[in-house]
Amino acid sequence: MAEQPKDAIEDFEKAWAQEGQAVYVLRLYVSGATAKSVQAIANIKQICSDHLEGRFELEVIDIYQKPHMAKNDQIVALPTLVKKLPIPLRRIIGDLSDKERVLLGLDLVEK
Repeated sequence: MAEQPKDAIEDFEKAWAQEGQAVYVLRLYVSGATAKSVQAIANIKQICSDHLEGRFELEVIDIYQKPHMAKNDQIVALPTLVKKLPIPLRRIIGDLSDKERVLLGLDLVEK
């Protein structure tokens, strides 16, 4: 099966979001198995389970394993959650223990 061009995939996801079925594409950057990294992973998994069931893609990236990805996403602090889709792109820094702040950053609650 031929790989779809990235623009076509993004257009599809935007159209899906307009139908009220937004698919969240998230990247969580961590630094090994530190306490903050482990806590951030647990927190985002719980938030996704509670609020985005069946409509999210979560990629956990250890900067020790893939430092080039952190550079590409301009990561300056860890842990950092990057919301790639739906737009706008957002970055949330920390262990994600402030659930309300994370939900606000993901546009899952109104201000």
